[in-house]
Amino acid sequence: MKQFNTTAVCIPSKHYMVDLSERVKEIKKLVDAGKYFTINRARQYGKTTTLSALRKALEKTYDVASISFEKISSAGFATEESFVKAFSRLLKRETRYGLNISEESLKQIEGFLNRETNEAKLDELFDALVDWCALSVKPVVLIIDEVDTATNNQVFLDFLGQLRSYYLDREEKGAVTFHSVILAGVTDVKHLKSKIRPDDAHKVNSPWNIAADFELDMSLSETGIMGMLDEYEADHHTGMDTKEIAKSIREYTNGYPYLVSRICQKIDTDFVPGVFKTLHDAWTLYGVDEAVKKILSEPNNSLFESLTGKLTNYPELRKKLRAILMRGETFAWLPYDEEQQQLFMYGFIRNNHNTVAVSNRIFEMLLYTHFIGESDKNNDLKQIAAGMKQTFIDEDGGLDIPKIMDHFIREHNRIHKDNTEKFLEEEGRERFITYVAGIINGTGTYSAEEQLRDYRRTDLVIHYLGRRYIIELKIWHGERYNAEGEKQLIGYLDYWNLNTGYLLSFNFNRKKEPGVERLRIGDKVLYEGTV
Repeated sequence: MKQFNTTAVCIPSKHYMVDLSERVKEIKKLVDAGKYFTINRARQYGKTTTLSALRKALEKTYDVASISFEKISSAGFATEESFVKAFSRLLKRETRYGLNISEESLKQIEGFLNRETNEAKLDELFDALVDWCALSVKPVVLIIDEVDTATNNQVFLDFLGQLRSYYLDREEKGAVTFHSVILAGVTDVKHLKSKIRPDDAHKVNSPWNIAADFELDMSLSETGIMGMLDEYEADHHTGMDTKEIAKSIREYTNGYPYLVSRICQKIDTDFVPGVFKTLHDAWTLYGVDEAVKKILSEPNNSLFESLTGKLTNYPELRKKLRAILMRGETFAWLPYDEEQQQLFMYGFIRNNHNTVAVSNRIFEMLLYTHFIGESDKNNDLKQIAAGMKQTFIDEDGGLDIPKIMDHFIREHNRIHKDNTEKFLEEEGRERFITYVAGIINGTGTYSAEEQLRDYRRTDLVIHYLGRRYIIELKIWHGERYNAEGEKQLIGYLDYWNLNTGYLLSFNFNRKKEPGVERLRIGDKVLYEGTV
């Protein structure tokens, strides 16, 4: 029986996975056109699985040398000679798995391995590689995975320079060389260049400026996720609504392959028995919420550790992300900003209509917990809420949001009654999010700036035991502005198929009447709180 897989390469015969045939077909078009290009995507984004599927699709037409620099130790990059031997060793190993290298070329490669003196240089290696390409019946394609291993090694830049030189000879002189070259990894070759070159030796021209653009979306679509779930359902007969579950998983992950598979893996293996009685109960929206909560609480998650580590390395960008999430601020997307491009390259932020946004809802949730947990701000409100959390559970086991808002308003006005308007406007949103965290921690999660189909945003969505609570947070700017807020909130409720919503306004009018009011607008019920 197949399983969901979150480690190493996914194998179609062993693992439930999204159909990659269309993706592979698009990449093959670049190969057929003889392009040299890079596939740079975040960690655990399906690069190796895609390359495995691509290799199989290419083998009928091409001789494909698919290697990984992960198999070369640091000593293999120390000198030109050691790299030639390490690279030759990788090619020889591939002949065991069917790579076709002419007998004459293989002897040359083996000769590099056997030399004890006068060790081979890169130009000798490339002479042998070019001879191989010329003697091969099929065009030769070179795929190198994990090029990140070459970071900070000058010999790799020289290797790229050789590839570039022979590519130009092919274009200008008709020389025979690799038909196509694909480099895959997290770090863009341009970033490798900036790390390798000392400051006084930076050059404008990258040795990889021959690379064609690779703009293929490698995130998993809702349709693709549904297809994977349909295959699982055919085996297990859980009765799940695959379309509904796929939509929910996509909304949580934005198609990040590892997160998609991890949610499915948790539901499949961790919840029955225990959290749910049967797989039928587990494969529900509630089950997806529980899987996300479980993933966020996992210790030693290398992906999450990478995210928080990168924020430590880029303190200014970290401040901006905190302001985006905790205060609702917006910042322009700057394509040439080094900090932004580093976090983008690692898959942690995205360009949301020319503003900076966190890549997916799970990363948002992680950052909320991280920012609230590390800060001493508003601890008084958080502790008060945590001590009274049972008070805010309704008779059905859900959250009594009107009671939460009412209690927050009273405690907030008691603790912060002397704050200035400016201070309240900057801090109000963060205070309420921190307050809610004290109530739902361990049972629910929350996210903000939800991205809807028409690119509108809502401030806070609480996910609690399979239920959604939509809370719009606003600064009071008068009755007309408030009416627009009500209309916007009703639109959010329609999107989520909910009938009840909540609006919390921070009102700096001295004549304000704090409290919570229940309104009915059409078929919707709105609870409006005023701080």
